[in-house]
Amino acid sequence: MTMDKPGVRPARPHFSSGPCAKRPGWSLDGLGGAWLGRSHRAPAGKAKLAEVIDLTRRVLRVPESHRVGIVPGSDTGAVEMALWSLLGTRGVDVLAWESFGRAWAVDVLDELGLGDARVLEAGYGHLPDLSAVDWSRDVVFTWNGTTSGVRVPDGDWIDPGRSGLALCDATSAAFAMDLPWDRLDVVTWSWQKALGGEGAHGMLALSPRAVERLEAGPPRPLPKLFRLTEGGALMEGVFRGETVNTPSMLCVEDALDGLRWALGLGGLDALIARTDANAAVLRAWVARTPWIADLAADPATGSTASVCLRLVDTPADPARIAGLLADEGAAQDIGAYRKAPPGLRVWCGPTIETADLEALPPWLDWAHGVAAGEAA
Repeated sequence: MTMDKPGVRPARPHFSSGPCAKRPGWSLDGLGGAWLGRSHRAPAGKAKLAEVIDLTRRVLRVPESHRVGIVPGSDTGAVEMALWSLLGTRGVDVLAWESFGRAWAVDVLDELGLGDARVLEAGYGHLPDLSAVDWSRDVVFTWNGTTSGVRVPDGDWIDPGRSGLALCDATSAAFAMDLPWDRLDVVTWSWQKALGGEGAHGMLALSPRAVERLEAGPPRPLPKLFRLTEGGALMEGVFRGETVNTPSMLCVEDALDGLRWALGLGGLDALIARTDANAAVLRAWVARTPWIADLAADPATGSTASVCLRLVDTPADPARIAGLLADEGAAQDIGAYRKAPPGLRVWCGPTIETADLEALPPWLDWAHGVAAGEAA
């Protein structure tokens, strides 16, 4: 294997799986209209927050039946709000095959202390047995395992006649994959993933069945940041841009910038097409490269957004490969998630240019050659 450095670097070597790359052509100039130094509760501030909700609904094709709101704490805050506000009135199944699903299982079992809870687990690179899910119970799952490179294949496994709620952490799937809204009761995501927005803000979509559950009364006392009802009724203002706490209006403007870019491309179909094309470039290199393999055991469940890779029959240290590429400015932040098996992780979401992924494999091969030589 040649040790010569490739001649062309990715123009934007930002392959982090979160926060993710900004949209192509992004600059601070696009935030010039931010509502700064004024109350977010003033009419113009509320209008911007409401516009984020409206544009999000348009891009993601969220049906009018579902409420959509902005909540604090990124996707983590949105998931926690859902878990603490909705669970406890019936049994719960939690699917855990990557780091964040396992975190939600810890919350359900140890923090909420729910007695009637099952955890359906699988190792990194695999899915649990989806047919074992009991839809008479509430079900908590991630759509796309950002840390394992595995996603559920579709929504066909979700019972359309379920009596429990389907609670889906979709933070790295929203804007990169199609979500079956008619089979999802709670969906959460953040601004910092597929559209490359700024952090600290999450979004929450609720089906009518989830709203009905909320209005029946939370099963436990809740802190102010988690409350979505008042006097037994849903706080409808949250779903019109009247946020629970003070949002960053600079982040709001950045979210609007990303949403307008997405609509200008052609909406969700265009975002998915970009993501799929990016993943195909990376996986074509994997298929012809003996020292690397997909962490996803089944190609049908391999993520198209966060592609996770494992090394095969090589002495090279994946952390050394990632470090070499970062030092060369060829790829930033592509080490595996800290709790995942050692390997590499490359974000292929819609804000990544396919040309940058086409320029990446020669650098991966070069860094592997250096790292393997050092370890030999």
